[in-house]
Amino acid sequence: ERIANAINSDMKTGEIEVSVKEFQMLSESAPLPFIIADRNAAEEDLRLKYRYLELRTDELQQNLLVRHHAYQAVRNFLSNEDFVEVETPVLMKSTPEGARDYLVPSRIHKGKFYALPQSPQIYKQLLMISGFDRYFQIVKCFRDEDLRADRQPEFTQIDLEMSFVDENDVMNICEGLIRKIFSDISDIKLPNPFPRMTYSESMDQYGSDHPDIRYDLKLQNVKLFTDESSFNAFKNVEDIFGIIIPGGAKYSRKQIDEFTESVKPYKAKGLAWMKGEGGAMSGGISKFFSSNLQEKMRLKLSIKDDDILFMIGDTRKTAQTALG
Repeated sequence: ERIANAINSDMKTGEIEVSVKEFQMLSESAPLPFIIADRNAAEEDLRLKYRYLELRTDELQQNLLVRHHAYQAVRNFLSNEDFVEVETPVLMKSTPEGARDYLVPSRIHKGKFYALPQSPQIYKQLLMISGFDRYFQIVKCFRDEDLRADRQPEFTQIDLEMSFVDENDVMNICEGLIRKIFSDISDIKLPNPFPRMTYSESMDQYGSDHPDIRYDLKLQNVKLFTDESSFNAFKNVEDIFGIIIPGGAKYSRKQIDEFTESVKPYKAKGLAWMKGEGGAMSGGISKFFSSNLQEKMRLKLSIKDDDILFMIGDTRKTAQTALG
């Protein structure tokens, strides 16, 4: 054993020192294509070519172990809630879903194809009417669609189905499951129940139905103020929402123009703005707002010097989504 000041707490074997008296070469290795201890030093193509080496890294080993323990937590929790785990077929009939199917040709039936499941929807409905009122499965699903940040062709989902329940029952089960996973994997205690908001509240406050509430940048309805202004571009729109960025007055005109371009894919026609400065508002469309109106806005919306207010006027949904 190592002496106390020689122990390496970063290693599993950091408390012992191995003294080699003899060794036997079993298999000679070629030079490694990259340093396993520093996987980021190698290009992705090289790491994927030697995936069996990359999977030796502590980071990826830990990822696989976390996934394993998460699966166990899911199974334990749902089993205790009287769910039955049932594997459903992978080769199935094509059913209307949200994306294109992956098709597998049949060897026996020429010209016929199986479809890989986009979800086990049909089978779990069969289970419900067969008398299994609580089902779950950790299941592979397949959707032939383009890669996006939250989309890929093959993915794993925790699939649940329950009979004779309402929305609160579903939320309580899902929240309990998430609390169990975080508790078992990371020893993190999540609140019971989770904070909840309606769809309307989420869209009005964050412009998204899945907001990241770590960033406390809530949307503000500014139509009452713009109606008092002389800014004609906002006169005939359904609604006007704004968002205040603390310290955003430092943004350059180039950065603001880039923000303006970023909202156009969401069908917004433009991005109006004003900066808090010297106890008033300046720049952008501030000239269309009287000094009294600017003062009312700063007081009501809590705009401070060095903040910037971005605004979009359009349909309610477009204004919310573009700012969110």
